[in-house]
Amino acid sequence: MSQDIVIGISACLLGENVRFDGGSKTSQFCVSELEQHVRYQAFCPEVAVGLPVPRKTIRQIRQGDVIRVSRPDGTGDVTEALAAYGKKVAQLASGFSGYVFCAKSPSCGMERVKIYDADGQALPANGTGVFANEIIKANPLLPCEENGRLNDAVLRENFIARVFVYHSWRMLTASGLSRHKLMSFHSRHKYMLMSHDLLALKSLGRLLADDTLTLDEMAGRYISGLMAALKKTATRKKHVNTLQHLQGYFSRQLTKAQRQELTEQIDDYRKGLLPLMAPLTLIKHYLLSYPQAYLAQQTYLTPHPAQLKLRYGF
Repeated sequence: MSQDIVIGISACLLGENVRFDGGSKTSQFCVSELEQHVRYQAFCPEVAVGLPVPRKTIRQIRQGDVIRVSRPDGTGDVTEALAAYGKKVAQLASGFSGYVFCAKSPSCGMERVKIYDADGQALPANGTGVFANEIIKANPLLPCEENGRLNDAVLRENFIARVFVYHSWRMLTASGLSRHKLMSFHSRHKYMLMSHDLLALKSLGRLLADDTLTLDEMAGRYISGLMAALKKTATRKKHVNTLQHLQGYFSRQLTKAQRQELTEQIDDYRKGLLPLMAPLTLIKHYLLSYPQAYLAQQTYLTPHPAQLKLRYGF
């Protein structure tokens, strides 16, 4: 298995002129920053099923209990074609570590896709793009996000962190899973889990102690629980709790002044006066001065490349 981090992406987000109006919807984050650390597989389902560029717009239209994708007047139905292509790409996506969809698209939107009635009136309910739905349904653990939501610093960091964790998991299983490897993986992600979902940290710990389960059963339940927990955004309060736990590793080594400095940085972060990187940088500094093997392996300290600067915005 290639060690490249492969992310599926809507082609228009990479600047490809495949949209209905002949243009693109370039994601600067994906093109200018994330691209340095991953390899993309780009797809435009509407072009793939034979629609031209430029083309008339298509939308989701409710017809009785069924939602179709066609032009506003009901002609040019591409529902089955988009679903079939989605199933095809969904098989490829089993080898991906993430996917970025174009928001609100009738083919690629993850959520909030407008649905219309036969008279052209927008309905109160929102849908999911036909193509995107097939990929998400077939790959429930795959970290997925929309381009618009990546403008939010917290959601952006959450998505990228999940991508790197899921990639690590895929590398782990490809190397041949064992109970020892599973325990070590969980150990490395302890404080990342704590910052997202403390209850999940405890329940996954109990899961790994259950010797009645086969390795495959344990691994399946574990990664499902882990990815569900990491999907919950890490709040400032949960980060503070995690930072205080990390601070405890240095309680005997630090001078009174150093302990006070770290306490103040964590408290200033709690108050919103400092970004998360401030107390984390100080903890990493103390880790160099006072090595802690268990702490040094924690993915929480460096969940993604520092060049992405994802923890400077919150």
